[in-house]
Amino acid sequence: MNPVRAPPGWWYWGRMASASASLAFANRIDRLNAAIGRIAAWACVLVVVTQFSVVVLRYVFGVGSIWLSESVIYAHGTLFMLAAAWTLREGGHVRVDVFYADFSPRSRALVDFCGALLLLLPFMLVLGWFSLPYVARSWSILETSRETSGIPAVFLLKTLIPLFALLMALQGVSQAIRAWCVLRGRDGR
Repeated sequence: MNPVRAPPGWWYWGRMASASASLAFANRIDRLNAAIGRIAAWACVLVVVTQFSVVVLRYVFGVGSIWLSESVIYAHGTLFMLAAAWTLREGGHVRVDVFYADFSPRSRALVDFCGALLLLLPFMLVLGWFSLPYVARSWSILETSRETSGIPAVFLLKTLIPLFALLMALQGVSQAIRAWCVLRGRDGR
């Protein structure tokens, strides 16, 4: 004879609602980083077209342009700084997974959780903290290029540093939430 189980108590439903809210928050972070990453990915097209133009102008017509050369650097920096969090979400970062590939989903979740909390988040907090005075100084003088005919917006390029730290930290929170859900026996998607 099977004993009749009592329905779960309020604590069970509260825990389920909390996990659902956490996953909803993680989904919002993922959507934000994906949207920013997709927009930043267009900078790749700008890099290729601009670099091609620089080469053609220099070697075919004998004309050089510091402004065009610097715009390649700006687009390249924008691409990498803004798309890094999206790349992390998609699993595109280089990983030395000698052991990780053979781990169970639960063991992977533990590695992801510990990695996000002990490595990624502290590093991004330190990077954000130390970059703010650096960026503030740049904004206070509206820092321009060292070259006379360069792009007069170095302060905007430097602003990408704390923005990078923020987006990566948010993605680390999302990664930690998903890993925690897997560790607690819920699907992390």
